[in-house]
Amino acid sequence: MHRVLSEQRVRQVSYVPDSGHARLINLVRADRSMRAIPLTTEEEGVALAVGAWLGGEKSVLLMQSSGAGNCINMLGMVNECRVPLLALVTMRGHWGEFNPWQVPMSQATVPSLEAIGVVVHKVEHAAEVEETVAAAGRLAFNTCRAVAVLISQRIVGAKQFK
Repeated sequence: MHRVLSEQRVRQVSYVPDSGHARLINLVRADRSMRAIPLTTEEEGVALAVGAWLGGEKSVLLMQSSGAGNCINMLGMVNECRVPLLALVTMRGHWGEFNPWQVPMSQATVPSLEAIGVVVHKVEHAAEVEETVAAAGRLAFNTCRAVAVLISQRIVGAKQFK
């Protein structure tokens, strides 16, 4: 994913800390051409994407499916103003989930995002991640639309707390 974002000249990567994105976050932190920006809530990343675009830069928002619900109102602005947004979403609440609080938003992620105008691409197998992120980035940045890539819990692994 890092290589794809680099090829598409993404300069800002915002995120709420998440173990599913940890490797990508570390690669971004080490890359002098990108800026890793930690957030306190996911909707801050939507506002950051608008500001980045207005400032001439591309950005990507990393989050878990539980954070998608936090962004719905802000995504209306992105949709109405035709600002490109690429969101990489690690899914929780299915495939071996231990935390029942993750299940409701997991079930609501796709319908909620689609209802506010986000194009959704689901990825169930690791071999599909690179090409899906590349295609989603092209779609988002070339057509000024919000596009979310939902990365299955099967790929990132189910969290386990002991």
